[in-house]
Amino acid sequence: MSSSTPTTVDRAFRTALYEAGDSALDAGASLLAADPAADVELARRGQEFVAAAWRRGWQPADVVRIVGRDLDDVHVGLVSALIRAQAGDDRPRGRRWAAQLEEIEGGAPPRADRFSHATAVLELYRLLLRLPALEPLDEQAPQRQPRSDAHSRTLTRIRALLAKAEATGYPEEAEALTAKAQELMARHSVDEALLDARAPAPDAPGACRVGVEPPYEQAKAVLLDAVAEANHCRAVWNEPFCFSTVVGFEADLDAVELLYTSLLVQAQTTMTKAEAAQRASGRKRTKTFRQSFLAAYAHRIGTRLTAAAETQVTDDLLPVLVSREVAVTAAADRMFPETTTTRLRGVTDEAGWTQGAQAADHARVHERPRLP
Repeated sequence: MSSSTPTTVDRAFRTALYEAGDSALDAGASLLAADPAADVELARRGQEFVAAAWRRGWQPADVVRIVGRDLDDVHVGLVSALIRAQAGDDRPRGRRWAAQLEEIEGGAPPRADRFSHATAVLELYRLLLRLPALEPLDEQAPQRQPRSDAHSRTLTRIRALLAKAEATGYPEEAEALTAKAQELMARHSVDEALLDARAPAPDAPGACRVGVEPPYEQAKAVLLDAVAEANHCRAVWNEPFCFSTVVGFEADLDAVELLYTSLLVQAQTTMTKAEAAQRASGRKRTKTFRQSFLAAYAHRIGTRLTAAAETQVTDDLLPVLVSREVAVTAAADRMFPETTTTRLRGVTDEAGWTQGAQAADHARVHERPRLP
């Protein structure tokens, strides 16, 4: 970019990015549409906006999620293409970052006429430019080298159990499979702690962001918090940007992501059936019913999961788990020195609460023999 002669992209940005309103956007898009030679620079500048978002603490999944929430599918396609292109010039990052890149859909977004395309690009860049700084998730923190492939095998087994729970049409089978998955997660977390006690590893608590999408995002955030607590993690909800940051050790973070997703799918399935029965009886309180259902479900699930995890704890292991929880709490407090509590709104439907609690009761976690 020349410092003496503004390019078409410079003039379009001055016109559209730093001014509000459709007229400024239209004027900037007209400049870009009239100059096909500006396309290369326009794309390069978009990659720079993406890189700037990374420096402000955002990650690929975060950006795709916020673009999808505030804009349209065409903008999601545009930002996905920018993220993929920028990744080739980016520095090496952690395992979770790489997984997010793999999940971004490939292929070029459909191309409209030049004016419409330029308008969409400028709308996207406006959003990227205004992204605030987030708490950074350290992707370069020293992490333990895998001691074996046991970790991958365990996660594969957990995923298989949760997939079966989601797919079955029999509630009792789904409940048993989910309970088994949580027990396996708890045992895996304890195994990790035992290994650390015998040969302390250089890893420290890490963090990941988990999307908490509307509607009923408050109740979903409570559910995620319950799952995190049961798996020795801390969750902090960022309501404006539709995610929670979960702080914990790697094995536990994996467990939280897996179980939260599965429980949410199962809750939605059960809730839809319960809601249909409510409508059939003449009731039409859909919104409050769902909010109350999910709130009760989250509350009771937390109790059940904690009980399942406690069956794995022996007296000699307790000091190790306590030290790990102290480390997680300290890491969360460093990342979030100031947090506030939020009152759960809309929990006013007695039928929704009752049926949500009953659904969680069916997810009863059975005791199992303690680990030697």
